[in-house]
Amino acid sequence: MYTKTLYAGWGDMDFNSHMRNTAYLDKTADVRQMFLMEHGFPMEEFVRLKIGPVVMKDEVEYFKEIGLQQQITVTYAIAGHSDDGSRFLLRHEIFRPDGKLSARVTSAGGWLDLNERKLIAPPAALLAAMESLERTSDFMILPSSVKPRA
Repeated sequence: MYTKTLYAGWGDMDFNSHMRNTAYLDKTADVRQMFLMEHGFPMEEFVRLKIGPVVMKDEVEYFKEIGLQQQITVTYAIAGHSDDGSRFLLRHEIFRPDGKLSARVTSAGGWLDLNERKLIAPPAALLAAMESLERTSDFMILPSSVKPRA
């Protein structure tokens, strides 16, 4: 399982003195970028390829609070993708230092051609990186987002 250890900082807190809802999304996005960088896809490579990930839906389930400067563990797995990799379903779980699940984030998205502004299948190396992620127990095959040419 791909895992990173992060901290809940001052900017992650809300009025109730616990991690704000959008901070969970920020932490999961950071972990996704770390994974991509470690697998040969830093930001410069996406700029060169003129593609990028696009999230179309996020679902956050909350279980336990996280406080200021608490260490958190964020996992990253794949919950689904299309055979061509043009669509994906990502799953992150965020754990407190006591091992209790704080939140689960499931994100649906795809790969965007930045010139054409449409979803595309990723290059083979990027698809291989995504397929190297551990699959969730509820993994599913998704339909492709690539539209046939008329």
